[in-house]
This record gives sequence, structure tokens and C-alpha cells, in this order.
Amino acid sequence: MLELKNISFNAEGERGKVEIVRDITLTVPDNKFIVITGPNGGGKSTLAKLIAGIEKISAGKIFWNGSDITDMSITERARLGIGFAFQQPVRFKGLTVLDLLRIAAGKPIKIDKACEYLSEVGLCAKDYINREVNASLSGGELKRIEIATVLARDVKLALFDEPEAGIDLWSFNNLIRIFENMQKSDKERTIVVISHQERILNIADEIIVLADGKVEKQGTKEEILPEIIGTKYAAGACYKLKEGAGENA
Repeated sequence: MLELKNISFNAEGERGKVEIVRDITLTVPDNKFIVITGPNGGGKSTLAKLIAGIEKISAGKIFWNGSDITDMSITERARLGIGFAFQQPVRFKGLTVLDLLRIAAGKPIKIDKACEYLSEVGLCAKDYINREVNASLSGGELKRIEIATVLARDVKLALFDEPEAGIDLWSFNNLIRIFENMQKSDKERTIVVISHQERILNIADEIIVLADGKVEKQGTKEEILPEIIGTKYAAGACYKLKEGAGENA
């Protein structure tokens, strides 16, 4: 279980320090699909980075399964089972998809196992296993491959920062199906997604609304979703999804 206790984060702005996250206390339950939403600039992505250890909190404590991880690095947190997927997946020149999955797994996994991870995210393994990550892959394909690396790492807490950003409509529909499958099948993994998209909010077990650096609401989808649809906290078109995507999107 993830527990945040009175955490705050300050960043340097033009006029000095700016408080991005303000005294947040919340508990993220185990084995749930959680969506964090809210208006732009509310601190959502920053909060995810604080949990992963990419940014260091200015005040407060973070606990994972009862252990204080506040001062742990991103590498130390990853070893404990906390994984983070960026809005824009990192491209590595000369690295194949198989290489990337092996690095993610932290061991020399066999090709058939790597193919299983690709199949779980809806990719035909034989078409992708030896392709270079830095060449001829669309944004949608990269997003799905990054999700496959999360599966290969066997993380216990998977953080996805606005996974719908920059992908086309066809890829977005596939992304929803992948998350739906993960929600149904992953009984020992907590999934936290930062998103505005109503379709992603609609498959959440719980929704956390973050605005002005503070938690404004937290509860089940049934409790929260009717209150925020059509408001500044959630919108179905916060990201313009491109039309007419091809099969490789």
C-alpha cells in the first residue's frame, strides 16, 4: 500500500519558490486501478514523479508497504516494485524491442517470454521483437511497447503519466483495451494513471481529483465520476486525437 503523509513540493519560479504540491495526505489501496485527474497545472504529473522518486519532496513522508521510502532514489524504488511510464517513451538508438524488454526484466529472458509481453499489449510479436526502438515505430506502438516493459519488470505499482498524450484515435482505442485487460487480470498490481480522458476515468476503481496542488476529491468511480464529467476536472477531448490512423499507429 502506498501512503503519502503531508507531502509538499516547491519549484523555483521567476518570482522565487512556487508550491506545486500542497500538504497532500492520501492512501492508494493495493491492487486497484486508480486515475488521478484534475485541471492542467494542478500538480498531477508532479505528484506521480514524486511517488516514483524522479522529483524529491520538499516536505512530508512517503511510505510503501509500511516502509519509509522518502529518501530513496528512483532506482531503489524501482527495485521495490515501483515503475513509471513517461508521456513520451524514451527512444534508444540501436536498441531492439527484445533488448529493451530484457533490460526492463533485469534478466536474459527468452524470446518466447518477450513475445508474451508484446502479445499482452496487442502487438504481433514476430513483427516487433527485432525492430529498433529508435526507428520506424509510431507513437502508439511506442506507448504499447513501454507498457510491455512495465509488465516485464513485474512492478507492483505502475504509474502512467497521461498515456493518451500525442497518440491517434486508433491507438487510443487500443490503449483503453489494454488498460481494461490489465484492470481485470492484474490482481497483484496497483495501476495509477494520470489522465483527463473520460474513457480512462470510466474504467477506474477509484478516482482522485487534484487541483491547485491539493486533493479535492477521492472515492470510487461511482461516487466521483458523475460529479466531474463536463467540468474543468475531466474532459473527453483534452488531447486532440488524430483521425484516420492506420493499423500501425
